[in-house]
Amino acid sequence: MSIKNWLIGLWKKKARRDPESTDGMRAETLAANYLRARGLVVVARNFRVRGGEIDLIVREGEITVFVEVRLRRSRAFGGAIGSIGVQKRRRLLLAARHWLLRHPQHGNCRFDCVLLDGLNANNLEWIRHAFTADD
Repeated sequence: MSIKNWLIGLWKKKARRDPESTDGMRAETLAANYLRARGLVVVARNFRVRGGEIDLIVREGEITVFVEVRLRRSRAFGGAIGSIGVQKRRRLLLAARHWLLRHPQHGNCRFDCVLLDGLNANNLEWIRHAFTADD
């Protein structure tokens, strides 16, 4: 492989990692900005463990809030809220348990959803206490 091709490949990999390169990441940025504007503090983005991921982890006072951000282009098939099923909630709970094990001082928590129907902050809906660990 030539150095030129190697550098081009490296550049393409870096371009794919650009945090604003996908619509999902843009939606997460809109959600993070929306929550910040309401006084919440973003602690982490895209926390991943084997088997689960949390889009945003924020603090609201003493409460750790695990936030699932969902983007849908249309309201067909239930829109953004219709896309958060049982399996998705299980994966969120798994990741949240891992986070809490690593950060035991953040014991009080809840699960919220930020729903976007299109990449527009005017089409954003914040659902507090969207589900619990018992759901």
